[in-house]
Amino acid sequence: MQIPDSKRALNGVGFLACVGMMGFALFAQHVLKLEPCPMCILQRGAVIALGIIFLAAVLHDPKQWGSRVYAFLVAAAAAGGMSVSGRHYWIQNLPEDKVPACGAGLDYMLETLPLTEVLAKVFMGDGDCAKVVWSFLGLSMPAWVFICLVVVGGAGIWNNLRRS
Repeated sequence: MQIPDSKRALNGVGFLACVGMMGFALFAQHVLKLEPCPMCILQRGAVIALGIIFLAAVLHDPKQWGSRVYAFLVAAAAAGGMSVSGRHYWIQNLPEDKVPACGAGLDYMLETLPLTEVLAKVFMGDGDCAKVVWSFLGLSMPAWVFICLVVVGGAGIWNNLRRS
């Protein structure tokens, strides 16, 4: 397989990868009936942000320093998603006695707490986040999100930093 010369084309592939990831997340939620936990929702937010950055890069088709800005934005969005998915996978693999207790629902927390406190509580995870409700090849969904973000984010950084 030959790599396209155009940065725009590869940014488009990155955008489509993010669309595919979100498509599977929605399929898992609405068809497989797997309700997302708060950490899953944060991971979705990171994937959506990454997709928006790729789409902006496609539409903008930046040159020189603009490509570096997009590389930084791709890195930031991918790193954010990787930190949440990595923590989520870690929580799923804790011994049962070390799993945090279940907390309030995300909707309730958003209505009653400041956003910074909600994010802190969600990032800590709870008992719902520790449940493995889907796996493929022995890896849970957060592990696959982590892998996808490493691949798509790494490719996006490389693509936007490379010389045309």
